[in-house]
Amino acid sequence: MPKTHKPRKGSLQYWPRKRAKRAYARVRTFGLAKEAKPLGFCGYKVGMTHAIITDNKATSMTKGENIFCPVTIIECPPIKTASILFYKKTISGLQLASALMAPKLDKELKRKIILPKKIEKKIEDFKPEEFDDIAVLVYTQPKLTTIGKKKPELFRLVLGGSIQKKYEWAKANLGKEIQINDILKEGQQIDIHAITKGKGFQGPVKRFGVAIRQHKSEKTKRGPGNLGAWHPHHGNFTVAHAGQTGYHQRIDYNKWLIKISKKPEEINKTCGFKRYGIVKNSFVLVKGSIPGPAKRLIILTNPLRPNKKIPKEAPAINYISK
Repeated sequence: MPKTHKPRKGSLQYWPRKRAKRAYARVRTFGLAKEAKPLGFCGYKVGMTHAIITDNKATSMTKGENIFCPVTIIECPPIKTASILFYKKTISGLQLASALMAPKLDKELKRKIILPKKIEKKIEDFKPEEFDDIAVLVYTQPKLTTIGKKKPELFRLVLGGSIQKKYEWAKANLGKEIQINDILKEGQQIDIHAITKGKGFQGPVKRFGVAIRQHKSEKTKRGPGNLGAWHPHHGNFTVAHAGQTGYHQRIDYNKWLIKISKKPEEINKTCGFKRYGIVKNSFVLVKGSIPGPAKRLIILTNPLRPNKKIPKEAPAINYISK
């Protein structure tokens, strides 16, 4: 075959390719919603399996037929609201003006932050008209799962609706558990925020996919063919070099949420899932694969740019492999 000309490989969209600061993602932008509720949820990645579903895509050639569908299982134990965050607009954007902690918090949260000894303020002391935005700080309950972890994750979730509706929802749910059924629904699209599987320090062939040179090449085979110009004598960052591979924060857009269930016996294996264990809580099935290894926290949010071709109704599931 003729030699294909490939001037470079590897996307420059994400740069620098360095390790994420923490093991779960930081969500900077949320999809909008009119309902007064958090615009996201979270769960722990269990692994993958497959299901037989009835194709309900209108333009599909296999519409109405049973088709094979790879799915990812995410265990979603209930989360709790730790704090209400109040924001005000400034010249540089929204700034945190005040916060109110829940009166009762789980003792496991001490592993993550220093808990206040006494909370003097009450929710009635805050008036929604004095602020421009309200969000909530939530924490997970890994103790309810079998992953062998007690330290919870703590992150922010944006609320939908008007400022008054946000205030009322936050007031009613401060310190209480939130179930995934209250936030997401079957058939909708979601964005997956996760930290990818870490692969350590790797060479340019594995890191960027550059071609392996022939055996008579000079100095190296598994390296880029050209490091750049002689003058200016400067190494360009676009040249494929060895370095950190994996453990990066990534977003997987428009994944199809095909099932939400409170019955873990529908998917549980007798011996449990490899590198995870047995699912004990509510779980979701997402079509296709998602970033990260088993046990990693996955944040699910409303879609930023939904795909119109994906059906809005969940397909009928005829079989789930165990």
